[in-house]
Amino acid sequence: MSQALAGKTALVTGSSRGIGRAIAQRLAAEGATVAVTARSLAPSPSTRGGQQVVVSGTVEETVSLIEDAGGKAFALAADLEDPAARDGLIDAVVNRTGGLDILVNNAGFADYSTIDQMEVETFERTVDHYLRIPFLLSKAAIPYLRKQGAGWIVNIGSSTGLSPIRPFRDYNKSSGDVIYAATKAAQHRFTQGLAAELVDDNIAVNAVGPSTAIMTPGAEALLPAGYETEPVEYLAATVYEMCRLPAAERTGLVTFSLHFPWHEKIAVKSLDGVTDMPPLEPPVWANPNIRADGL
Repeated sequence: MSQALAGKTALVTGSSRGIGRAIAQRLAAEGATVAVTARSLAPSPSTRGGQQVVVSGTVEETVSLIEDAGGKAFALAADLEDPAARDGLIDAVVNRTGGLDILVNNAGFADYSTIDQMEVETFERTVDHYLRIPFLLSKAAIPYLRKQGAGWIVNIGSSTGLSPIRPFRDYNKSSGDVIYAATKAAQHRFTQGLAAELVDDNIAVNAVGPSTAIMTPGAEALLPAGYETEPVEYLAATVYEMCRLPAAERTGLVTFSLHFPWHEKIAVKSLDGVTDMPPLEPPVWANPNIRADGL
């Protein structure tokens, strides 16, 4: 482990399980103190297909995994749909640690439905999670990042935010991911625009998404049967790469978890930073609109 993030504080939203947990573990392995957040300290229900389901995973489990590996982390419960909890989250982290260096906007909401069948509430919650909440948390974090003299904001993007493959696949005709994809596309543009606004403050803003898909407890019900997924370690490693260079060297990128490490010949580590993962070439069936260099 390089301990390149030693002395830095990172906030990773939605880190009780899945992608958020993996990112928290990887940043902690490089020395960061990680604030691990989710809606509550206990597993909480999520909406899937109009039904309330409880998905496994807690922030305290994530903290334990980090501490067992020798890292530093603490748990904060914050329902990002609750204005009071959301608006106080950045201050809560700073009050605990004295500063903030890294913000990872990972928390999300995905309940796919075709446009003609989608409830307005689902539309509004999707827009909130991928536009309003990253905007508000970034806005609250910027003064603290400026105070540090450097900072990193990483938004978790998606290849669905790119133009779909033509001729349209059966998946695009029926998956119901249009609103999710549209907000991810907007989030990519938000990333690039905010990067331009903050580059002179030495605050880097980048987006990282899976090159294909990652099998997580929350995504399992959304992926078609037999879909080939990728290990989460490559996304976590790519997020780490977006959190260690000055903004003048790396900002405004929309990158993807297999393409970027492969193109840049980056050595990907396990979540605890100890083991080398094998190089993993992006599959030929990945969205051809993904640029390998992230530019």
